[in-house]
Amino acid sequence: MKKHLITGLLVWIPLVITVWVLKSIVSTLDQSLLLLPQAWQPNNLIGFKLWGLGTLITLLVVIGTGVVASNLLGQRLVKMWESVLNRIPVVRQIYSSVKQVSDTLLGPGGQAFRKALLVQYPHAGSWTIAFQTGTPSGELAQHLPADSISVYVPTTPNPTSGFFLMMAKKDVMELEMSVDDALKFIISMGSVAPEAARH
Repeated sequence: MKKHLITGLLVWIPLVITVWVLKSIVSTLDQSLLLLPQAWQPNNLIGFKLWGLGTLITLLVVIGTGVVASNLLGQRLVKMWESVLNRIPVVRQIYSSVKQVSDTLLGPGGQAFRKALLVQYPHAGSWTIAFQTGTPSGELAQHLPADSISVYVPTTPNPTSGFFLMMAKKDVMELEMSVDDALKFIISMGSVAPEAARH
């Protein structure tokens, strides 16, 4: 009986959590319809709420923005928009910080989370997986060894929280595993072995 219960839970738990996460994302994106004037909102136009329509519209707007911003005219418009935002005192600091982080994480030239590492943390002899996020620069680089790198040590099972460290390159080991495999290993608390280790 206990064996069947556990087997059933192992089938249903991942499915239920996946559906719950997707439902939460779609429901949140559907809130974008509230930005439309009351008369234009779909539930007023067609008489009922169409679940997922806000998500579809949001995706189309984001993709459309990407298409426009990819051409020469669009790039000029984006630069003009950014120059306006950079003239507003409080907005300038928030926008520039968020843009720098998003460019690093999502941009094609960004180096964040491009390499999985093995580091000793929180003390010597205790090892964990980390990700290289860049290299220290400016004043920080003057006080650190020349080969220092910036490292993000995620927590488990939630890798969105963690610790930022700057370490000498000689103190870290670069891993052959992909970033995706490393994240799976961290989220599963070490129970899902990286692909290379299974063969």
